[in-house]
Amino acid sequence: MKLTLGFSPCPNDTFIFDALIHHKIDTEGLEFEVCFDDVETLNQKALKGELDITKLSFHAFAYVAKEYALLDAGSALGFGVGPLLISKKDLTGKLSPELKVGIPGKYTTANFLLGIAYPALQNKEIMVFSEIESTLLEEKIDLGLIIHENRFTYQDKGLHKVIDLGDYWEQLTGCAIPLGGIVINRKLDKAIQLKVNRLIRQSVEYAFANPKSCVDFIKQHAQEMDEAVMYKHIELYVNKYSIDLGKEGRKAINTLFGLAQERNLIPAVPEDLYASD
Repeated sequence: MKLTLGFSPCPNDTFIFDALIHHKIDTEGLEFEVCFDDVETLNQKALKGELDITKLSFHAFAYVAKEYALLDAGSALGFGVGPLLISKKDLTGKLSPELKVGIPGKYTTANFLLGIAYPALQNKEIMVFSEIESTLLEEKIDLGLIIHENRFTYQDKGLHKVIDLGDYWEQLTGCAIPLGGIVINRKLDKAIQLKVNRLIRQSVEYAFANPKSCVDFIKQHAQEMDEAVMYKHIELYVNKYSIDLGKEGRKAINTLFGLAQERNLIPAVPEDLYASD
């Protein structure tokens, strides 16, 4: 049986899926047709129901939870990995609703957290995450919502942190930040859903046990990223929650959706979010 599988070319995803798609583990008769895309593109594909299994932002999951179920394996949650809201001018105090914010995608978890922390900031412009800093320096936007490696570079460009939304989330809830998860189409048989979850867990466990086995595959998609940076990226986003969400991971996700629904940021989600329930 062949299933379509979407994930990003980022090191954390290629690390997770290497063993699965290259048959370093027994895939129990399943084959995977892989689609590489950035997460916001995968979000859009999930909204259209194009893939059997896909990585997506938890924000986007709220809009497709009736069509897709969340797997317990493969997710990205963590502490100290959240998005930052930055500015060119040193802004303090209450932020005016008129301020224009550059965001890395409507359905990103970064925008999700921004909506929880600053629901009045609605003047948003969607742009490629890597262009937010330069657009801010050119004063075409007033605030920038940055993710990934940009959280380590903004100060070198003279930009200022307004708030670390990761810290905000952790202080508000005490939970890890749910960034992205792996979902599977509910049309597939329950047995297939559970098998895929089991295989992804085994793939992550294989990668942890054999971290050098996937170097070539990761480098192939990480372009010119230094190997040390590559593994730093993996360490940030691949952890115990990637093997299995467990009670802590599920609590973080349920808390995120609960707060967002209270603020009318997302539609109501079904109670049976998880494939393994």
